[in-house]
Amino acid sequence: MPLAGGVYEVNDQLFRDAKNGANGVEHPANLGPQLARYFARKASCSAFVVNPPDTDEYQDLARMTGVKGVYRTCHLHALNLKETALHHARKQKEIYQKVNYIVCHIGGGISISAHRRGQMIDGTDIVGGEGPMAPTRAGSLPLTGVAELLNDGVSASDLRKLCTKNGGFVSLLGSADAKAIFAAAQKGAEAEQLAWDSMIYQIAKTIGQMAAILKGDIQAILLSGGLVNNADLVNQITDYCHWIAPVYAYPGEFEMQAMANGASRVLSRQEEVKTYTGRPVWTKEAFPF
Repeated sequence: MPLAGGVYEVNDQLFRDAKNGANGVEHPANLGPQLARYFARKASCSAFVVNPPDTDEYQDLARMTGVKGVYRTCHLHALNLKETALHHARKQKEIYQKVNYIVCHIGGGISISAHRRGQMIDGTDIVGGEGPMAPTRAGSLPLTGVAELLNDGVSASDLRKLCTKNGGFVSLLGSADAKAIFAAAQKGAEAEQLAWDSMIYQIAKTIGQMAAILKGDIQAILLSGGLVNNADLVNQITDYCHWIAPVYAYPGEFEMQAMANGASRVLSRQEEVKTYTGRPVWTKEAFPF
């Protein structure tokens, strides 16, 4: 269920919701609380989850659409996005709760998020088909194009797979191997070059959206994820976005460190552990439409 960021102890309700996929999304992360509880019981200790994928700190403006009853939801690489922000703040001797960052996870899926004084107030719903294309994800699509796909016999199930598994490079080029696609582009392959540059173009465009949300008050743009190991990608994004704020690259992921750091903060009493209730942080009934 959508919940505020932080560290949660794995209680009975969290365990059941993970086991039953209560958020309606099939994801390997649902195994995390179940495995954590299994090993915690073996060791007679507590189990925690840190900034799970359903972490939702959106402001209300971020939830609205132009269709009654349809709202934007929050599905991001929250664990790595939040830890990248915390890591950068520590390096710069800044306080995460007092600065604004645009934080990007760039891998097989791509999340781009706006962080305002410690809260992830907006971002791209990578399950709902938002944001830039990625190696395995279609990203944002024009609704008229989606309608044409439906008229051509593409099923709703297939459309969902385009959002999470079969879109992006997989749809365009038949492969999610970004390294091979970039290598082909470097050798002059026109289709691979266009797909690669289009992905980066869309990343930069989405960073610009987050810059507007933060009203230009941005201390840093942070890039993390496996594709950030590619210097061309970092250089192109920097060329597009350096005028917004300094761009910092943190290749790879901080996800393992994030889980360890979160548990450590709770155990050392630097942060208060949260109780999972199964109640979402927002419901559509809260809106007048």
